[in-house]
Amino acid sequence: MFTERSNEVSSHKGEVCFPGGGSQPSDSSLLHTALRETEEETGLKTKDVEIIGELDDSMTISTGYVISPFVAFTPYPYLFKVNHREITKIFSVPLSFLADRANLKQDCHPIDNQAFTTYCYEYEGHIIWGATARILRQLIELLMPESEASC
Repeated sequence: MFTERSNEVSSHKGEVCFPGGGSQPSDSSLLHTALRETEEETGLKTKDVEIIGELDDSMTISTGYVISPFVAFTPYPYLFKVNHREITKIFSVPLSFLADRANLKQDCHPIDNQAFTTYCYEYEGHIIWGATARILRQLIELLMPESEASC
C-alpha cells in the first residue's frame, strides 16, 4: 500500500510514501506509532493488520526523518477512508513489477559534497523514489534474494 501525500502536510508534499508519521507521547512503541498513523491516514484498523516483520531504519536525505518500516498483510479488498488533509490517494503496485530489475532506476546525486545513490520506480504515473524506493528495494531483496532485483 502506497499513499500520496497532500499539499497540506508540512513536508514531502505530493510525494509517494508509505502510511506513517511521527510518534506521540502516548505511543508505546514504533509499531504503535505506525499502526496509529496508518489508521489516521487510511482508515485501516489495527485489528485488520497482521505484522510479519520489520525492515531496517531508513533516513530521508532532505529532512533527516528516520523511518522505521514494518511489513504487514492487510485484507484485500479493503474499504479505506482517505484522510484528505494528510493524503490524496491510496494505491498499490504489483510485487511482480517491483521485483523486475528493469523497473528500478538508479542514479547518483551529490548532496552536501557527498554522493548518494538514489532509486526510483515509475508506475502508472506514480513516481516512487527516495527513502520509499530504498525501503522497497530492501524488501524485494529479502523476499526474492535470487531474483533480478539484486544489484
